[in-house]
Order: sequence, then structure tokens, then C-alpha cells
Amino acid sequence: MPTLFTPARVGSTVLSHRVVMAPLTRMRADMPGSVPGDLMAQYYGQRAGVGGLIIAEATFISPLGRGGYASPGIHTDAQVAGWRKVTSAVHAKGGKIFLQLWHAGRQSHVDLLPPNAVPVAPSAITADVRALLADGPAIASPARELALAEIPEVIEEYRQAAVRAKSAGFDGVEVHAANGYLIDQFLQDNANHRLDAYGGPIENRARFLLQVVEAVVGVWGADRVGVRVGPSNRFGDMGDSGPDATFGYIATALSQYGLAYLHVIEPRVKGSIDEAGRVAVAAATLKPLFGGPVIAAGGFDKAEAEAIIASGGADMVAFGRQFVANPDLPDRLRLDLPLAPYDRTTFYYGNAKGYTDYPALEAPARSAAAG
Repeated sequence: MPTLFTPARVGSTVLSHRVVMAPLTRMRADMPGSVPGDLMAQYYGQRAGVGGLIIAEATFISPLGRGGYASPGIHTDAQVAGWRKVTSAVHAKGGKIFLQLWHAGRQSHVDLLPPNAVPVAPSAITADVRALLADGPAIASPARELALAEIPEVIEEYRQAAVRAKSAGFDGVEVHAANGYLIDQFLQDNANHRLDAYGGPIENRARFLLQVVEAVVGVWGADRVGVRVGPSNRFGDMGDSGPDATFGYIATALSQYGLAYLHVIEPRVKGSIDEAGRVAVAAATLKPLFGGPVIAAGGFDKAEAEAIIASGGADMVAFGRQFVANPDLPDRLRLDLPLAPYDRTTFYYGNAKGYTDYPALEAPARSAAAG
């Protein structure tokens, strides 16, 4: 029976355990330029381990896709060079790392975008959400509807980002289709009121995601591409009139590609807030429809992670906040060692504090736990 610490495979990537580092927005890219620097390389290197998988933070694919100050991009040569430092640090520890490809869509602000640009979305519906600016959060700017002729241009930006991610040394990429960002805005019908081939029935609303996946698979091959979805997501002012049918269709449609994995956010968190009493059901529901490896995410502790893997409801579990404070989280879980508490006030903005200053356990503590 599989456990958190039996080997697993995502596409052509072999993993020695099933503890995945979730994509975590940390806002530590060097500014100006949104370039991953030495601090980011140190952070990811600290959290890499032999045979483990890291999914790097949301990374905007184009200037118009930017959704937060000091978030990294993947559309310039300088950003590629910066990410190469990160992937080198992870690979030096024997880890694997995928890049999450991100377009914020309407979850943005004019201060984050090129001059005279406004956020874009499937429909001109402004989100009741805050964007993280240099001086703090601010209500998102009114969005405009993407013209039909612009959609292929955005898909091409995803393809180019995938090319750049390969040049930066990543082991694969994850298409971010959750958390109320652009692709999720196309999928969920409260944000998509289009009347053309990209709106209306789910077959149309899923078209943008599937075309993005096809473009990225054309660069990487399907076995190096994952997709993240949030079937219960309401963050970003999102909602859908029939989420079970919508995301069931999506999982089934994605099954045709032979992707590395489907990454499913469980209905246990809302944005960064835990939903007390909610159970892990989304991954187990979508897994038979998808037919490939599934990563479940959503506030799991060790016992809950072991349970969903043992039940067959998921193949791997992504941990987020605990990875912030515990750079050696897989070892601590494996040895039943205490977890350090995280400091939420340092999650976003800032420097090394709350980022690279969390220590790993010393060797004597590990040896004592190992017996």
C-alpha cells in the first residue's frame, strides 16, 4: 500500500516520496524587473531534497499577466537567467522543480501593468479582490474583455513561457487554472459571460484551458506538464452554477493528453483561510475521470495526507504553509519530528526574515528520531 514515503512517478519524473512543495507566492523577486535573485535561489535550495518535487510559485507569463508586486516573471532573458539559479540550487540537492505558469487576468491593477494597460478577462466583470502592490493591497482595477482575436496571442504567450521555462532548467511546468486567475475566469460561469466560442456551455468555457495545455504540451511533451484546478474555489470573487459538472468535464477532457498530473485544491481552504470541518473529496472525485496521477492540496497534516494516499483518493499531497517554516519538511514528517510554527505576517513582501531564516533540524535531532 502506498504511503507518503513510497516512490511515485509524475509522467517521466520519478520521485522518491510523495510530499510535494506547493506553489507559494512569496513576493521576493528582485525589483525592478521581477527577476528571481540569490535570495530566491537560497530559499528553494533549502527546501529541495533528494527525489522530491517542488512546484515553484505563480510566475507571470507576460507583462499583462502580472498580478502582484515582486512576483517573478518568465518573459525576459533576465528572468530566465534568474530562474536558472533557482533550478541549479534545487538540482544540486537532488530535487525536481516544475514552474507554475500564471496569468492573473482581472486579479490585477493598473500600477502592476504596462503604461495605459488595464487588466484583461474573459468578460468585463471586475473582481471584488485586492491586488498586492508595492505599497500594500489595493482593490483590483476594472477589467476589459479580451477580444476574440487576442485570445490566440495569450495562448502564444503561454507557449513562449513554456519555452523559456525549459531554457531556465525546469523539469516541467504546471498550468495554473485555479484561484480565480485568468484560466479559472474562463472556466467558471460567474466570470465568463461571453457569447462566442469561449463562453456559454462548459465545452466552450474549457476551450481556452485546453488550447493552453496543447500549446505547452507542444513544447514539453505531456509527461512534463501538470494542471492545477480548484473545483470549489470562491477566492477572487469566483463561482460556478454547476461546479461538479464543470470540473468533471475538465478532468475528463484533460485525461486525453496523458499529462504528468492533475493538481487539485480541496474545499478545505478559502484563499488562505482554513474551512473548518470540510473534508477532502475533490481529488478522489476527479481522479477516476482524469485517470492519471493526482496531487491533492488543502491544509493537510501528516495523518490526513497518509489517509488520502492509502485510500487511493490521491497519489501525492502538496504542503504549503508548513513548508515555509520547515525547509526540511519531508524529513520531519518521515521521522515524526516537531514542526516549527510559521509567521503569517512575513509570508508576503520583505526579505530574508520569514523566508530563508527558518532553520532545518540539526543532525543530532534527526539521528535521535531515527533511533
